[in-house]
Amino acid sequence: PDGSYPVVPLEKDTGVLKAVQNGVKNLQDFDTVEEGLAVNLESMVGWIEKACSEGSKPDIILFNEYPLTGYSSGPRADKLKFTLRIPGRETERRGEVMKACDSYLIFGSYARDDDWPNHILSINTVIGRDGQIVEKFWKTRNVKRLGNTGEIPTTTIESVRDEYRQRYGIEAEFPVVRTEYGNIAVSTVQLDPFVYAAFAMRGVEIMLRTSTLFSKPDVQATALFNRFYSAMSNITFPPDGPYAKYGGGALIVDPSGKVMAEDPSNDESIIEALIPIAEFRAGRTIPRYPLEVVAPVYEQYRQEVPINHMDMPADELPETRGEMKDLLDERSRWLD
Repeated sequence: PDGSYPVVPLEKDTGVLKAVQNGVKNLQDFDTVEEGLAVNLESMVGWIEKACSEGSKPDIILFNEYPLTGYSSGPRADKLKFTLRIPGRETERRGEVMKACDSYLIFGSYARDDDWPNHILSINTVIGRDGQIVEKFWKTRNVKRLGNTGEIPTTTIESVRDEYRQRYGIEAEFPVVRTEYGNIAVSTVQLDPFVYAAFAMRGVEIMLRTSTLFSKPDVQATALFNRFYSAMSNITFPPDGPYAKYGGGALIVDPSGKVMAEDPSNDESIIEALIPIAEFRAGRTIPRYPLEVVAPVYEQYRQEVPINHMDMPADELPETRGEMKDLLDERSRWLD
């Protein structure tokens, strides 16, 4: 009620945040999934060791959305072959490296879970300084209606919210990891100011983002509007490929939206910034949103696609982006 939020004591006044942008090979391009995971894992370990041995010693290392799996196309049955189990052998290997580095590690991945059969999950994992998994952030929601050819068929919190809440509790919808370097959260959501405002209301001080084909102004504006530090890590693409112009561009911004560190190129690199977390936290409150002012409008609004739209038998889940679009069209409150 007084604008304060829960924290744990800081270990030091200033922390070091590093973001890695690197190339990733898609698992479907290897002869076996095991071979692809082994190659990508050792590449990732190499970048972690580089981040830990060059420049300032990091407290937090941020990777991109798919550092182990890459992005593999195809129908649901095929894509599920190229997902991770978390925890698993790969997280154990990285845990060993992070324990040696004495840093937090954040990375994204498509994942599968026996509790959610046939669902493709988008999860950001936080590994702590002790090498153990601290938190797994499900993607809150997928952006919708960006194109006419299809919709993202991964399962997000909003698409199965009631069951998610029943399994994990309402606190898990917008979790905050209270670390000795500041309150952090992780998301793959894009172009969604409401989601990030909710995280800010929960006391997030450093918003870590993993995404592909992202918007730099979105990262800057989100930090400015919500008064927190933020960073985005992106993969790099082959320079002669069709997506080269969308690769790289990793950046770290301050609460005014000012860029603190950036690599605007499509080259592999590591960027870093000092986060004066003690100074930032001193006297800080959650943002002063005019919620009561806008509430009469918000209460009348009805979003197009209702929550729980993927709460269905596992064998009925949409197989392709086209089928996902058909599902959203069918559930839409706005279409005839």
